[in-house]
Amino acid sequence: MAAPEFIENVEQLRALAPVVTAPIRHHVFVCTGKSCSARDSAEVLAAFEGELKQRGLLFGREAKGKNPRGSIVVTECASVGFCSIGPAVMVYPDGVWYAQVRSSDVAEIIDEHLMNGRVVSRLALLKVPAEGVAQTSKANNEWEA
Repeated sequence: MAAPEFIENVEQLRALAPVVTAPIRHHVFVCTGKSCSARDSAEVLAAFEGELKQRGLLFGREAKGKNPRGSIVVTECASVGFCSIGPAVMVYPDGVWYAQVRSSDVAEIIDEHLMNGRVVSRLALLKVPAEGVAQTSKANNEWEA
């Protein structure tokens, strides 16, 4: 099997990958690995996709009911490292990892975190800022290095 052709022309790449020109603000990863899926992570994923589609925020192809100018990408992923307390959800570029997320929590995460920049403290387990120093949530809702 021949190696795929390497595309050097940036405009050609952009045409093939419209996400690079979309106004993406957040990327949400929903773990659907073995442990998380045993805790209904498929419903969490469906809730994110449904709620974001309804609001016109979910990036993707129009033919799939998504918005090519949407500002949020949702990706199903395997383990994020703490599936025993899943379903786990990670929000980037903020670096916030949520634990024990239920489908009923999704609208709150969208409203508070994705739309208004406020971490949902009761679900936030860990925050990894761009500097790479992990922070954990304290009981009084402050982040600690």
